[in-house]
Amino acid sequence: MSEGTTNAKSFRWWNIALVGFTAVWGLNNVINNFANQGMAVVTSWILIMVLYFVPYTLMVGQLGSAFQNSGGGVSSWIKLLSNNRLAYFAAWTYWVVHVPYLAQKPQVIMISLSWLFKGNGSFVNTASPLVVQLLSLIIFLAFVWIASKGVNILNNIGSIAGTAMFVMSMLFIILGVSAPFITHSQIATPNMGDIHTYIPKFDMQYFTTISMLVFAVGGSEKISPYVNKTKNASREFPLGMIILAVMVAVSAVLGSFAIGMIVNSNHIPADLMANGAYQAFQFLGTQFHLGNLFVWLFAITNTIASAAALAISIDAPLRMLFDDADSKYIPKSLSKKNKKGVAINGYIMTAILVSILIIVPALGINGMNDLYNWLLNLNSIVMPMRYLWVFAAFMLLSWHIDKHQSDYMFVKNKYVGFGLGLWTFILTAFACIMGMVPKANMTSDASTWWFQLALNIATPIVLILLGLILPAIAKRSNDEPTVE
Repeated sequence: MSEGTTNAKSFRWWNIALVGFTAVWGLNNVINNFANQGMAVVTSWILIMVLYFVPYTLMVGQLGSAFQNSGGGVSSWIKLLSNNRLAYFAAWTYWVVHVPYLAQKPQVIMISLSWLFKGNGSFVNTASPLVVQLLSLIIFLAFVWIASKGVNILNNIGSIAGTAMFVMSMLFIILGVSAPFITHSQIATPNMGDIHTYIPKFDMQYFTTISMLVFAVGGSEKISPYVNKTKNASREFPLGMIILAVMVAVSAVLGSFAIGMIVNSNHIPADLMANGAYQAFQFLGTQFHLGNLFVWLFAITNTIASAAALAISIDAPLRMLFDDADSKYIPKSLSKKNKKGVAINGYIMTAILVSILIIVPALGINGMNDLYNWLLNLNSIVMPMRYLWVFAAFMLLSWHIDKHQSDYMFVKNKYVGFGLGLWTFILTAFACIMGMVPKANMTSDASTWWFQLALNIATPIVLILLGLILPAIAKRSNDEPTVE
């Protein structure tokens, strides 16, 4: 066996679990879902892991193994299983869902810097939405310029910051769960020993929060390139994925307990999504007599990680769109590159869409906190749209399973496989649609509620329509034969 072959199969199940955990999980996933559901989120985490996350990750494993030479891109899977047109829409979806993500990252950076220099969350509760969004626009455009100059340094820094963020998340869980026993601090949430505290009320309000859960556990397709680097992939990859699911479930449940010990789940602060992590670290710093040390560390880490993610997410999804999609469906003017290899017109399109999404909401949403919560919720509506293509690809793969055998097989029966793909597809679509309804903790008045609802419905529709329009423009502008 050659050295190259040995290296190619050097991953073990524990490597898969750790790589997947750092790629999928973060402290904010715990904070955001606790803000929506309180301690009942513990049951929700268990349900979402069993019914969604485990089959999702194992589907990704089979897709990655079946198409090991495709680079692991979802659009590549769709292209090999169907046609170029659907592959273009998959690539477009992957790119366009990053627009709300890019619109919120400047807010995250400002909140982090506010906590770093002021030591409190007053910025979220007092800042003018219009002023904040104008500053967000300036920050975003500055990062568009940075990304156009190259992002290698930021990418390296971002990897370090990502690891540091993972360490901070684990530190929070350990300190949060242990604080009442070590420091004898009072547990904020009453009746934590009562089983009824953890039973969700399955009503309309509950179903509108599912999108945030789906958003939290999605993205495991990033792990697909590692399937064929795994030793004995048919056995060790699914084992790694199951261990990953257990790790995420334990982190989610323990993290929720940690938050419940610090924040009363019956009286959740309106600014918990924006300020919760900092307030929790501030509380722990006080209990362990370390002052604002944890706050400063988390603020620095979050600032650097968000800045790197902002710059990289301007460039990387756009490159994937132009590299993965058939050029027949994209106007040549958009993919034209300058001397530095940057698709400058694609950058301009990104800048325009994100700038609109930064400014327009500030005209109708009162309060920085409402604005932050709304943009976060919009991400939970739009970002899972890309997961739909993973499940569509798995349904196609299952239906033609005889043509696409692989080292790792999650499901060998075409009907069972198709059914599982259909189930996760429907659940994701249902979560996205229900997520459009504004939450009670994300709006302060009726007019804002209706404005948010209109934006929640209009934004994904507009983003999808743009993807439908581009091929028509390409057909007229490109010097190529008519697209069938």
